[in-house]
Amino acid sequence: MKRLVVLLALFAAVGVAAQQKFTYDDILKGKFSARGVYGMTSMADGEHYMRTAGNVVLQYSYATGELTDTICDLSKIELKGRMSGFEFSSDEKKLLIKTDSKRLYRRSAYSHYWTYDLASGKLTELNPSDSVRYAVFSPDATKVAYVLHNNIYIKTLADSATTQVTFDGEFNHIINGLPDWVYEEEFSLSHALRWSPESDKIAYTRSDESKVKEFSFVRYSSGEVSGYTDVYTYKYPVAGERNSDVDLYVYTLATAQSEKIDAGEERDQYIPYFEWTPDNKLYFFVMNRLQNHLDVVLVDNGKQKVIYEENSDKYIDEVSPQTITFLDDSKRFIVRNETTAGFYHIYLYDVEKGFISPITEGDWEVTQLVHVDDDRVVYMSNEGSPYGNNMYSIKLNGKGKKRMTTDEGTYSVTASKGFKYYISSVNNAHTPNTVTLHSDDGKLIRVLEDNAELKKYVAEIALPCKEFITFTTPEGYEIYGYMKRPADFDPTKKYPVLFSQYSGPGSREVTDSWGISWEDVLVQNGYIVAGFDPRGTGGRGEEFKKLTYGKMGRLETQDQIYAAQYMASLPYVDADRIGIYGWSYGGFMALNCILKGSDVFKMAISVAPVTSWRYYDSVYTERYNGLPAENPEGYDEPSPIGYAANLKGKLLLVHGTGDDNVHVHNAHMMARKLVEAGKQFDQMIYTDDNHSMIPYGSMHIRKMMIDYCLENL
Repeated sequence: MKRLVVLLALFAAVGVAAQQKFTYDDILKGKFSARGVYGMTSMADGEHYMRTAGNVVLQYSYATGELTDTICDLSKIELKGRMSGFEFSSDEKKLLIKTDSKRLYRRSAYSHYWTYDLASGKLTELNPSDSVRYAVFSPDATKVAYVLHNNIYIKTLADSATTQVTFDGEFNHIINGLPDWVYEEEFSLSHALRWSPESDKIAYTRSDESKVKEFSFVRYSSGEVSGYTDVYTYKYPVAGERNSDVDLYVYTLATAQSEKIDAGEERDQYIPYFEWTPDNKLYFFVMNRLQNHLDVVLVDNGKQKVIYEENSDKYIDEVSPQTITFLDDSKRFIVRNETTAGFYHIYLYDVEKGFISPITEGDWEVTQLVHVDDDRVVYMSNEGSPYGNNMYSIKLNGKGKKRMTTDEGTYSVTASKGFKYYISSVNNAHTPNTVTLHSDDGKLIRVLEDNAELKKYVAEIALPCKEFITFTTPEGYEIYGYMKRPADFDPTKKYPVLFSQYSGPGSREVTDSWGISWEDVLVQNGYIVAGFDPRGTGGRGEEFKKLTYGKMGRLETQDQIYAAQYMASLPYVDADRIGIYGWSYGGFMALNCILKGSDVFKMAISVAPVTSWRYYDSVYTERYNGLPAENPEGYDEPSPIGYAANLKGKLLLVHGTGDDNVHVHNAHMMARKLVEAGKQFDQMIYTDDNHSMIPYGSMHIRKMMIDYCLENL
């Protein structure tokens, strides 16, 4: 910490006070928005990519960047409605176009879909009578499967013949080919149907949510003209309540019959993912309700085999399609887990032999698989830095590891088909994105974007200075954090501090990455902004992350209070002016900190918070806290709703009435408890806005929070 103080003093001496300062309006105008390289979609050959210029779809060479072909001009297609996006078929001869998309939940929307044949110019609406929830080409590009009114249909493109696959779909009752709300939100699913590689079968789930309890919220904007609002009602399972009964089916096109796949006698379980192997065999995941046991089951000629099993005495986290990745031979597969060695690593398995060998090892984590083939794995990991990441290549036998990225910071990588080329984007706390194109061996081909103008602008203004810091809790845990201080920082002065945090299970906020946000406007006005990743957060191994199991919020609150005490001990911090802000889980934490740490936190802004874990959904809450009937203390003791009487400082409570994720019910119940306790507080309700304060309040809320901090901290 002494080194940090010296650095701060040096910065104070270089005359940065003469530099111009920025405002929130500058952020809104995009003055700090780093340019990226977007819309480069790899073509099937891996040598070319496509981009749109206006309505024209163009083909370019990865190697040279030269324009090689004009694929089509979308402005010549007579679409009805506004285009929302498009996808190519596997043979790149047809388009599936979406128009007039209307968002439903986080990953779902209703859209009108159209197929367009590039050669003939034929444009056909998939279903003229109504909008569709999801549509996808078959791998052989001869058909489209889609979901309409919770039923699955298949349309043959050659003759427009349509086959109805399921017939029992009904809103708030039966869903075919789509996830229910909680599967969509917590397992990150947009659909629940998969074509087989040979286009002869479709696997899909059927979710019976008839016994799931309903939640309703008022939609006020519908009464803007008529004076009458309406109510939206949907199925939302809170912790401990009934989930949907989910079954897996396979529809065979040749027989026009669906077969139910045996997933065991247990009904209270999850089937979050299913997919086909390269050689046309189905495999699926089964997890128990507590999410501490996982089976991956392969279906081969009607017989089933558990090819991978995972257990935990707490929970299995980050189950996703990247948990299992089959090689092209369909016999071997890559597993990514954290339970084998206590850190996320990758392992080679065989369908018949089971575990073969580890591929990566060490006290660091593989965060993403970028590419897998029969010879090597390309992956992202946080090896070498707890704040950033890098990309590595390694052979399947664990040898020949090579670092493919060179700079320090945070990378994102997009690969071409077959990993012939990849586009790398890197930034860090002090430097906006640099985007480069590389060959498969990591060799730089050319710089695509260097953000030179933004870098020049940043050098001319009083940009907040971000430093990474650590402290140790009384229990001996090292906590990572960062501090943003004014460019004209004077270590002889006293500064108010705002904590900005999320703190949720497995999350990481303390990263070496670029970003200028509303909090930085406060730094311009003489504040320090700090953030800390408490116990339970990610990137540091299974033990550290799962310390909070069964008591979600308790240790995290302790650590944020410890962090505030640590900041208060610094000579340049005004210990009487420390506040905290958070959104969603962070809002839950901000409430806990102002109610349980009022001796150090004098102000809190809580946005869209969970105020009792009994109000939140089953999958997320039970994963980290167990079942409420078995762990009532773990649900109630860390929940802020029981501590309203403790409020001493200033509190701003914010929520959107259209939040389908964390219901406004949470804020309303918290407000009632505060009123009952005779506590004064401030509250802001955003009419019909969702969890992100969209569509109306996303900019308004940030300006409001700046003003609230300036007035109350």
